[in-house]
Amino acid sequence: MKIWVDACTGKHVRYMSAIAKRLRSLNHQPILTTRKHPDTLSLANFIGEKFTVVGEYDPTSTFTRLQASVKRELLFCEMFKTAVPDLAISHQSVEACRVAFGLDVPIVATADAPHAEAVNRLTLQLINVLVTSKAIPPSCYQVYGSRKIVQFNGVDEVAWIKDYKPKMSFEEYGKPLIVVRQTETQASYAQGKTDITEQIARKLTSLGKVIFLPRYDRHPRKGLIVPQKFLDSASLAAEADLIVSVGGTLAREAALQGTASIVIPLIQKPELYYTNNYLSKRGFPLFTVNNIDEVMKQAKKYIGEKWKVKEMLDKLENPIDVIERIIEEGEYD
Repeated sequence: MKIWVDACTGKHVRYMSAIAKRLRSLNHQPILTTRKHPDTLSLANFIGEKFTVVGEYDPTSTFTRLQASVKRELLFCEMFKTAVPDLAISHQSVEACRVAFGLDVPIVATADAPHAEAVNRLTLQLINVLVTSKAIPPSCYQVYGSRKIVQFNGVDEVAWIKDYKPKMSFEEYGKPLIVVRQTETQASYAQGKTDITEQIARKLTSLGKVIFLPRYDRHPRKGLIVPQKFLDSASLAAEADLIVSVGGTLAREAALQGTASIVIPLIQKPELYYTNNYLSKRGFPLFTVNNIDEVMKQAKKYIGEKWKVKEMLDKLENPIDVIERIIEEGEYD
């Protein structure tokens, strides 16, 4: 089959690349697309996977977001005007879901963000099969009209971390190495929230070298390491002595590789942390705290410590195995 695979962010690029690799092994033909975004093109190049760039992400305002999304849909319409794919796969790509639905193409989608109301409202009713972690109650998606939900015993990041070997070295930055990831300030669910990750990063400089990973603005920050070149997050998560974030992909990439990851829930939405809590309960080193003082206390306790997680990781299910079964058995009709 010709299977359209769309990636909207850096995480999607890594996830969809892993899915495309599996599809090729099954003799399917993946058609990979992405958009211009701070994390997509450099990661695709690093992975060595070729994506067709269609459209861009412009979070300047609600108008520019909508305009960029509509333009991207029109570009997809032109792209598939004479050759409609047999199936579409994405991590809840709004544009891919809308266009695939309009072209009567079945949709299989992954999801791990029940807190992302806008994306959920725009995609879930259109998706034929939603693949999501057992950490997330099905009701979180059913409330938006999901028709069929298939769950797996793991988290999305297992798809690319299970057999991952670090591909970059970070010795140039020194030790101990602490990584602080800025919150997704432009996400609709983060609007109106105060971002204190830079403040946290500055306090952590008393414990070691701190790499601060901003989402969009990479201007230098005094006392912090703000990389101007691409850094592979999965390698960084493995090699760092400590990860601090508000949750999300980097936290789980680190915990799944045995690196202590401290999460401070700046956004008070329980559903934002279902997958984090799932890993914590299974013994992975992912720790949730409530304030900056607690971050410092936990950082001093865990910095430089590494956990042996292979046995626990092997027990988690790879979501790509689930997607393969859905495709091969035609469960998306």
